[in-house]
Amino acid sequence: MTLIFTGGGTGGHLVIALSLAQAAKARGHKVIFIGSMSGQDRQWFAQSAVFEKTYFLETTGVVNKKGFSKLGAMWKIFKAVLESRHIIKTLQADAIVSVGGFSAAPAAIASITMKRPLYIHEQNAITGKLNTLLRPYAAGFFSSYETGSGHCDYPVNELYFQQGRTRTEVKTIIFLGGSQGAKFINDLALEIAPWLIKQGISILHQCGASEEERVRHAYHELEIDAEVYGFTTQIAQLIERSDFAVSRSGASTLWELCAARVPAFFIPFPHAAADHQFHNARYILEHNVGWCERQGEGILSKLQEAISSDMQPKSEALGHLIAGNGAQHIIEMVEKNCNL
Repeated sequence: MTLIFTGGGTGGHLVIALSLAQAAKARGHKVIFIGSMSGQDRQWFAQSAVFEKTYFLETTGVVNKKGFSKLGAMWKIFKAVLESRHIIKTLQADAIVSVGGFSAAPAAIASITMKRPLYIHEQNAITGKLNTLLRPYAAGFFSSYETGSGHCDYPVNELYFQQGRTRTEVKTIIFLGGSQGAKFINDLALEIAPWLIKQGISILHQCGASEEERVRHAYHELEIDAEVYGFTTQIAQLIERSDFAVSRSGASTLWELCAARVPAFFIPFPHAAADHQFHNARYILEHNVGWCERQGEGILSKLQEAISSDMQPKSEALGHLIAGNGAQHIIEMVEKNCNL
């Protein structure tokens, strides 16, 4: 079976595309990627050894544009739909799997116009605008936040499950601001650092490349020996060493922490589309396995209280929220629907 994976723009979407493609390839399928010249798609997959072919089309996002800029973006998508139709026909693709993001629009729309099965994976608790538009036409819709036939375990790298263990006390804390970093979390980490050291807690801090110099200098001024990373591909290894996390609540990071059973204090990015990061974290609150606070004043004491609480019940319960092989199970459902 030939499967085309599409979508991206940001790492949160692309890590899902990679996970699903790896699972499909392991099961003997031919995997292709269609993305955009904009965003991070080319950085991730231009030299990929996973995909047999990769295509990057000239598209941009539409939602935040106005006037002629929006018309221009829509014209680019229209042309990219025609290109995608040609790719789908030439490769005789059996199905298209979308992971969302503006990069997904051309190939997903092309699949519908060609009556090729479209499958959608939604990363967040709030469905994105494109996925909401396309869902009625999809052959399958997968979400970790919904119940029913479309429910799936989030496609997390198996390494996080292998490293999972029950945390009983906080000896090491990790601050995660995402690939771009988060100034609010960085400032909070520096503010609480002296208290952490007094508690005997070691600090790991992924602060974003643009903030690395400032954060390193600040720790030096505080005479605190923290491990600081601007950008790193070793997040899994850092999370394995951690007993507690302070993090944004992007879906992939949230579920990776669940798989590793690391209790977390989530601070949602306040400008995320449809406030989806808050709703992602609210899922954790509803299951009483973590903390979530809006960024703002007064958060320091709440974080100290969380760190001082009993970790074991939440760490144990996190393991029940997600099971391994999520990507494999999604591909199996696609196979079943395609009568393979």
